[in-house]
Parts: sequence; structure tokens; C-alpha cells
Amino acid sequence: MSFTLSVLDLSPVSGDGTQAQAVRDTIEVAKAAERLGYHRFWVAEHHNIGTLSSPAPEILIAALTQATNTIRLGSGGVMLVNHSPLKVAEVFMELEALAPGRIDLGVGRALGTDGRTGGALRSAGSEAFPQYFALLNAWLLDASGREPITEAHPAHDIHANPAGPSHPDLFMLTSSPESADFAGRAGVGMVFAEFIARTDGTPSVEAYRAAFEPSVFREAPWAGIATIALAAETNAEAQRLAAPMRASNLATLFNQPRRFRSIPEAQAFLAEHAGDPRLAGVMARGIVGDAAAVRAGLAAKAASTGADELFVMAVGPTLETRIRSLELIKPT
Repeated sequence: MSFTLSVLDLSPVSGDGTQAQAVRDTIEVAKAAERLGYHRFWVAEHHNIGTLSSPAPEILIAALTQATNTIRLGSGGVMLVNHSPLKVAEVFMELEALAPGRIDLGVGRALGTDGRTGGALRSAGSEAFPQYFALLNAWLLDASGREPITEAHPAHDIHANPAGPSHPDLFMLTSSPESADFAGRAGVGMVFAEFIARTDGTPSVEAYRAAFEPSVFREAPWAGIATIALAAETNAEAQRLAAPMRASNLATLFNQPRRFRSIPEAQAFLAEHAGDPRLAGVMARGIVGDAAAVRAGLAAKAASTGADELFVMAVGPTLETRIRSLELIKPT
């Protein structure tokens, strides 16, 4: 592959497993990703979603610094408006101290949940993102000694500890050309969340590259795409394993989020709604097939979008199928 391959894991709850087990499964997936040669392993922030188990990516990353040795670790992402920018800077500088040179901080401007749950989190709302991002940027650079906060800055004499010789690499998760443009003007890396946007990332990558301005974080533009990928020994087996993911996505479109505990249950749900016009879009999401087909699909996506790196979400219904998928499409 001429592009770099990484992993994004949302800590999905498998079958009859528990949410607590899903957190532990993510650690096993990360260890497998490192063994297989993937470049980065990122975890996400979601709240009040029964099928996902990662509300606190910073805690998972801390655990992963002790379970891995070489793979880069990061957030895909921290939903910045849910948190104090100073606290996020402090947390990720501390992670950088635990694993120097291995920490990525990806931030998003959404809530990672519904509006009511966002209220319970006391989220500032997406309109606060530019201000929060500017403060986060200043504290990270100040803590690393790259750009000390001046007396004229509103955060003067407030510092993010622990200070150190390096800082986490900074990225922004995007789902539209508008947010990609913001990432470009900020001079940070951009990752297009294709699995959320449900649309092609090419316009966003183009907007990002056109808007890019060099910064302390990055001298040249860097764009990633995060997409769903599931490989199995045969195409038929991959399609079978994808049924719970597809059924869950379709149920979400009905505003009826649902966890499918078995493949037959998911297949029955998909068959029941075979005539729904939304099903075609659900079936087209992600790259599903045997190893050759998925690898070819990833290569085509990198070429068509101009992405520097692809993040794959292994969405098999069990821990074993997720790891096997990563094995089949591992970097070469």
C-alpha cells in the first residue's frame, strides 16, 4: 500500500458482551494493531450510546500507553466543547509524559451524543469550538515551550502541566468542507469522519489543502480518512459478519437505536426492511469483502480522496472477527 494505515476503535459492545468487556476488548485490539504494524490506534468519545463504551478516551489512552510500546495512540476524538480546554491540555500533556512522541490529540466540535445528554455534560455547544480550540492550542504550545503565553493573552500565568519538551500532535475531526477549511487555516492535521458523514471525503480533503496555513504543529497539510472496513476469509462470510453493523445503522435511521446480539437476528431485521429505500445506503457504507477486495477498496479510496492515511474501523460482531479483519488487511 502506498498510503499509511491506522485503526480507529469505538469500543463496540459485541453480541452478548457487556459494556465493561468492550473497554477491555479495545485494549486487545490495540495490542493486535501494534503487532500487525498499523501506524496509529485512536479511540473515540461517545456518551449515552448503549452500543459503544468509550466516554473517556483519555483513560483508555492512558491504559494503552502501558499495554503498547511503539504504536501512536490518540483520540478520534475528544469532543472539545464538552470539556475545559485547560483540562484537555493538561490531560494530553500528561499522556505525552507517559509515552513521549506517541500521543495524538484529535478533537471534534460536535457533542458525541444527543442534545439532552450534552446538557447533562454541561457542554458549551458547538458554537464555542473556535474559542475553545484557540485556548487549547495556546496551552499545548506553552507547555511544550514552543510558544509561551504572553502577558497580553487572556490565559497569561495559567499553564498546562506537566510541561515537557514535546507536545501531542494536534488534529481536527471533520465531517464537511467547512470544518475541513477550519482545520486547514489552523495548520493542524485533518481526519474526515466518513463513517459519520456518510459521504465522500474528497471535497473536504480538497478544502483542507486549499485552506492550509503552516503552523508550529505542521509545516505541510496532512489529511486522513476514517472509514468502515471488514474483511473475512470469503466475501460471503464478510457480508454475513457485517449484518449486525448494518442492522444497527438502519435502526438508527428509524430513530430506534438498537443492539443486535446475533447475526441471525440482524439478518432477519434486514430482510424485514428489504424494501426500505434507505437500506441501499446502509449496505454501501464501508468496505466489506475478502482480503483482496477490502485492500483494493482502501487503495482506491486513498487514491480518489488524496488522503495521506486511512483509519479503518474493524466492525466485526466479535473481538475475534475484528482482530482477524485487521490481520487480513494489515499494512505491507
